[in-house]
Amino acid sequence: MHTFEVWAPTPESVRVEVDGITHDMERTDDGWWRGEVDCDNEARYGFVVDGQILPDPRSPRQPEGVHLLSQLHQLDEASWTDSQWTGRQLPGSSVYELHIGTFTPEGTFDAAIERLDHLVDLGVGFVEIMPVNGFNGTHNWGYDGVLWYTVHEIYGGPDGLQRLVNAAHERGLGVILDVVYNHLGPSGNYLEKFGPYIADGANTWGRTINIGGPQSGEVREYIIGNALRWMRDFHIDGLRLDAVHALVDHTGTHILEELAVRTETLSAHLGRPLTLIAESDLNDATLITPRAAGGFGLDAQWDDDIHHTIHTAVSGERQGYYADFGSLESLASTLRRGFFHAGTYSSFRGRVHGRPIDITHQPASALLAYTCTHDQIGNRAIGDRPSAYLTPGQLAIKAALVLLSPYTPMLFMGEEWGATTPFQFFTSHPERELGEATAKGRKAEFAAHGWNSDDIPDPQDPQTFLRSKLDWDERTDETCARVLACYRDLLALRKKRIEITDPWLGHLHVDYDEDDQWITLRRGALQIVCNLGTDAASVPAGGTPILWWDPPTQDETASATVVPGHSFVVLES
Repeated sequence: MHTFEVWAPTPESVRVEVDGITHDMERTDDGWWRGEVDCDNEARYGFVVDGQILPDPRSPRQPEGVHLLSQLHQLDEASWTDSQWTGRQLPGSSVYELHIGTFTPEGTFDAAIERLDHLVDLGVGFVEIMPVNGFNGTHNWGYDGVLWYTVHEIYGGPDGLQRLVNAAHERGLGVILDVVYNHLGPSGNYLEKFGPYIADGANTWGRTINIGGPQSGEVREYIIGNALRWMRDFHIDGLRLDAVHALVDHTGTHILEELAVRTETLSAHLGRPLTLIAESDLNDATLITPRAAGGFGLDAQWDDDIHHTIHTAVSGERQGYYADFGSLESLASTLRRGFFHAGTYSSFRGRVHGRPIDITHQPASALLAYTCTHDQIGNRAIGDRPSAYLTPGQLAIKAALVLLSPYTPMLFMGEEWGATTPFQFFTSHPERELGEATAKGRKAEFAAHGWNSDDIPDPQDPQTFLRSKLDWDERTDETCARVLACYRDLLALRKKRIEITDPWLGHLHVDYDEDDQWITLRRGALQIVCNLGTDAASVPAGGTPILWWDPPTQDETASATVVPGHSFVVLES
């Protein structure tokens, strides 16, 4: 006997169809409908809402896509092999972001398992998986999900995700899952037929979720219950919360704070760390400020300013939102204080943006730093990686600045060997009109910035997706192998030296020369010296070289170090 239940205060009638037979349900005063049915534990079912059969909003499995029947499913508890896993804390660790569909040629959880040993050898601590919840079509980035409780069937479904988490934990890797609660995708979203899940207004990606309006209590519980389910049932170690600045909540307790409280409770019960990482463009450390100090109590947040200052200083790009960045002064300032825009004027936004971080109380480990993300590559016009327009030495400089910084470093799949395959924006909308509108909008967006629309990949073209798959054979190429060895050495040094994982920005000393294009970071007895210029530079920094891209030279007194162009060196005093 199984109890089917669904919160549906809007419709007049709700029944449940199980394996082709329709059964009545009883409604309670709080808008829930329930009915008991004697059925198989893998029965196909759907809710008949005012005569229309719809998938379960909390569907655990969608074998035939998001428009059709749901299926009962329970993870096999006996299949878990990670009973000895005690978790991993984020501070002192590192993160590796990947997209299941393009990480391997097969694009499945099981295929990803075969590459986990590479990540162990690389030296990262966490795997961060882009969204895997139910979306319409065969492939996309995952941010257009409509059934948040299910796992995309083509990747391997819920059982495949269980196998991946098992395998990661067996190798000492934590798992972070990217989740999206700020909007729903354009195809397969039936939530409005059940209840007031959607509020007035919209953000960049879709209509706003009702997390603070009338009858929002059950909607909030729908979100928080989903978040906790990943960590409890699937043994996920943390969540990356997509674009939290788009969560409109004017209640007394913001949903993010409520989620932080509930996550702490679950963590205490499970006996292992659980991590919440926000993506936000607000440059506001309130998200990661402890609740006792008036913040939301999240563990970390992405920091685009660090990416922007490193990328522009190394690459020379200044277009769009890069306009305010580019100087070594801006890079040094951002490395010292976490945000570049911290109550300062943003020309891209046309207003003052951000607020300062209290670096005496806020550890830098709560900010994620990176040279690449799915956004910073995939939202370029042609999805080109830095390896397409930078020298290997420039890639190494960017890696050194991130991996040897006080911040928590994050890599994007393939970055570690300078992958040449692009990561492009791809979709597979089955609806012709939606697919055409997506492709047209993408081309128009970049044509407005001066790109030839013919050069913009069609997101609906299957080749756009296939081009974005990693080519693992590249690792044996001489240049790629050298970049990979550099990343391994940098991550190994990070693990070895306490100065590198020291998260307190007050202990970081940065010097630079705008004209000669060098910058140095002093981390205790270590000094990271980067020459961003093409010519060799004499830098007033001494010590024993312990790691470099190209060999440096020193004078007899070792008071200055000559660093080749597009290179870095780590000195120990």
